[in-house]
Amino acid sequence: MNNDYLDPINSVGMPDAADNALCMEFLMRAKNGVRNCAAALAESASPDVRTILKGILSDSLRMHEEISKLMIDKHWLHPYQVGEQFQMDLKSADTTLKIANMKLFPEDTARLGMFATPDK
Repeated sequence: MNNDYLDPINSVGMPDAADNALCMEFLMRAKNGVRNCAAALAESASPDVRTILKGILSDSLRMHEEISKLMIDKHWLHPYQVGEQFQMDLKSADTTLKIANMKLFPEDTARLGMFATPDK
């Protein structure tokens, strides 16, 4: 990755990286939902509420499992190969740092001469 944010070479692999990031965020939200539902279940006293929360917890666990399976199938998550997951996380952190260090808002934003314009 070079520092020219307009260079198309920087977009190679970005759709897959974006899908990976969105899916990881979805997985983390699903995990948080499981945790919150389990906490609510543990603190509820009403049998009717507990029955409803058990169903929601079961659905939440199923969703978490489906997201995890998708990510494993796409090779975005390696829960059983810690070394591979660590390498992926390092690469992701490196890419994030490179993007953060890009000069995305240059002082001179004039694009005169870059586009075909009719002579006046």
